[in-house]
Amino acid sequence: MAGLAGCLEGVQEHFDFQGVVPIEVVNEGRSSYNLRLEARETDTGRQTYDESFSITPDERAMPHHLERVDQRFRIVKYEGQEQVEVREVSITPETEHLNVYVRDDDLIVDVRRGDGADGNESVEAISADGNVTDGRDDEFDGDGESSPESNDSADSSGGD
Repeated sequence: MAGLAGCLEGVQEHFDFQGVVPIEVVNEGRSSYNLRLEARETDTGRQTYDESFSITPDERAMPHHLERVDQRFRIVKYEGQEQVEVREVSITPETEHLNVYVRDDDLIVDVRRGDGADGNESVEAISADGNVTDGRDDEFDGDGESSPESNDSADSSGGD
């Protein structure tokens, strides 16, 4: 029995190391919205995730999981064909869960990191044309493609 316990611990460590990040999206608004979720590896710019879907009021969605690797994750909210809100966060090997709250006047992203991590990340506001509003270059352009002037730095804040 002790040998089996050691084997199970090894399997658990393997999946923790090769883990995935669950995503939960909740529409707290009164309207339906179209969302686009995409991610790119921090170092290479390779696209690792791309999913689009509609979410109705009071709906809770669980799209495909993200890989637990260093990458930038972007959420775009549309009203019809118009891009109205964009948020971008860092995903790291310490990221455990990602919650997205869609509201009529906002888009909130909550990144939960494991013990020993620096804490939750503050979300960057990005203008509707896809540019970071604090003047830094963004690794995505307005069409979701990687721009040549990629800036891989991320803002983080301590605390929960």
